[in-house]
Amino acid sequence: RLCELLDNAGRGWRKLAELAGAEKRFKCSAEELEMCSLKVLEPRGSPTQCLLQLLAERDCTLRYLLGCLERMGHEQACRVLSAAVQDVIRITVQPESQVVAEGMQVSLTCCATGPPGLAYQWFCGRQEVPGATFPELVINTATPVGQPEWYICRVNCGSTFTFSRWAHVQVEKSSSPSSASGYCPTMAGLQILQQPRPCCLAEGDTLVLECRAIGNPPPQYQWFRNRRPMEGAQAPQLQVKLVTTAERGSYSCRVFNLFHEVWSQEVDVEIGEGLRQTSVAPYLLCSQAGVSHSVTTPPSPVLAATDKVALLIGNMHYLHHKQLQAPIVDVHALGALLRQLDFKVVSLLDLHKAEMQMAVNEFLLLLDKGVYAGLLYYAGHGYENFGNSFMVPIDAPSAYTSEHCLCVQWVLREMQQRRTGLNIFLLDMCRKRNLNDDVIPQVGALEVTANIVFGYATCADAEAYELSQGEFSNGIFVTFLKRWLLEDEKITVLLDKVAEDMGTLEITRGRQALELRSNLSERRALTDPICPPGQDESSARNLQWAKAHVLPESRHLCFDCGVTVQLGFAAEFSNIMIIYTRVVAAPKDITKCEARLTDIPEELDVDLKCTNKESPEELGSPLVPIWSLSCPSCCLYSRICGLQKLRQELAFTVCLQYRYQGMDDFVEERQRVNVGRPLIAKLNLQ
Repeated sequence: RLCELLDNAGRGWRKLAELAGAEKRFKCSAEELEMCSLKVLEPRGSPTQCLLQLLAERDCTLRYLLGCLERMGHEQACRVLSAAVQDVIRITVQPESQVVAEGMQVSLTCCATGPPGLAYQWFCGRQEVPGATFPELVINTATPVGQPEWYICRVNCGSTFTFSRWAHVQVEKSSSPSSASGYCPTMAGLQILQQPRPCCLAEGDTLVLECRAIGNPPPQYQWFRNRRPMEGAQAPQLQVKLVTTAERGSYSCRVFNLFHEVWSQEVDVEIGEGLRQTSVAPYLLCSQAGVSHSVTTPPSPVLAATDKVALLIGNMHYLHHKQLQAPIVDVHALGALLRQLDFKVVSLLDLHKAEMQMAVNEFLLLLDKGVYAGLLYYAGHGYENFGNSFMVPIDAPSAYTSEHCLCVQWVLREMQQRRTGLNIFLLDMCRKRNLNDDVIPQVGALEVTANIVFGYATCADAEAYELSQGEFSNGIFVTFLKRWLLEDEKITVLLDKVAEDMGTLEITRGRQALELRSNLSERRALTDPICPPGQDESSARNLQWAKAHVLPESRHLCFDCGVTVQLGFAAEFSNIMIIYTRVVAAPKDITKCEARLTDIPEELDVDLKCTNKESPEELGSPLVPIWSLSCPSCCLYSRICGLQKLRQELAFTVCLQYRYQGMDDFVEERQRVNVGRPLIAKLNLQ
């Protein structure tokens, strides 16, 4: 129907293409427009259908398309598009029942997709909650008791509506003097009220484990078995019916929200005959008659780490060299997998020479005897001269030498002096000879420690490549490394499997092949357990790591006009933060208002095109689908990069623009906000 309306020379598809092209990623080239126009020569060809296909491939939203049609003034096309999806209102985020401490604020969230103009209304029991017309409902449990404890949200567009499921809010008495602050009384910002318990079951029984927590924002859950995430297990209660011996193992639950995470205790689940009676698992040996005999001989010592630490650096936006695309995707993917293996991960993008040096220095502070420290991953430009590898910072001049770069062998020597248990270097960079550099750096003699592993993405004097996948890319190395990283294999065996997989890729055969160098004498693996040392040493390392991962707390700003704005935060990397603003309450006589960020410090890498965007997708980051899940809807989003450059606390202005009913002009109010030193800025890399 849209094709029939727009396949004409007046207010047709060409006008739609022009208006849609106001957003750069939707702009069609002259060749693409000519391709659309030639569709009229086909029996059933439609220029409009061809244009819509191009917009769809670029992730154009229904909301944006409808806005373009409205600016065209094509009312009939607007009605057709709206009517086609009028009945499709789908709840994507359901409100969760929660247990909260008395005096806390708790939020319930309901998000839906459907036609433009969705309206929300929360109910408490059968009564409408006044002013609760946003996806998020904030409840103050310090208000007088006696009100119903069940909440539900109605989402409607015109006369079409649907309801969320009911959510029950149970208020627990709390003796903590800090419980009225609106946040959890624990230092972590989350509190587990009910821990899972170990159990012994027979085959065919139902396994039920439960972990309950309180927090603000509401906690989310992810269950793990044998330290591996369980697919589809994201509820407070884990239930597995008709269990078999395959479900044996150690279970734990990761509880997290936008700002914090805590872990439940790890519990053992035994299933079937031959249940464990002691803390040491017996070996089961099979005789020729097929009968199992329990043997209590203790197993050989298990290799363990005192801690696991990783530093991931990705350099993309070079000042004097070719720009890269893959590091942002590769660093994030690798960081997510390493966290599943209990690594403490610091991930940084786009560092200058001094910043790389300071980041490594802070990384070294996390290391100690027995720490599996050596997972240093680098993606970016690089070179190799005289057996030494060099990582190139983004500010390196066009004719750079070792003086402008960071030497990997120097980092290894510093790590060895910390008596680490395993040193792994994964270098995703080119290893071509640098003809501008004929200096042999003197990094000092390396010790013979039998614990060093080098995984090079390519061979000596060869290049490393990216796989282009639409707008974003993956490095060849990480594309295959992701498949094997969680396997319980000796690290050298794991990298051998990656090398074999890379060899199957036809387009890089003969041009890029993984090279492994190792003197590892023990069966060390990334999956090895952690046995922490004394509390003082462990606490000092944990504090140092935690500094680089603390986000500012979400807050509400109250303006003189009566508008309340929520200011929230999310992290992409240790040095990249997302700030979002959302109007959560406004007087009835204010018809339109929005809160924008201004006056952001000039020392930060802030692209004004990536501030105050109506949707996360407009920020242009490939990681949007990951962090945007924890952000509410109806926000303005800003992406703040280069937090390591902060010399002072991060301060900016929230500018509220609003319009009263019956007035054409906007009114403006401003509030200055200081959020301290977020994420990596706390380490003062300057």
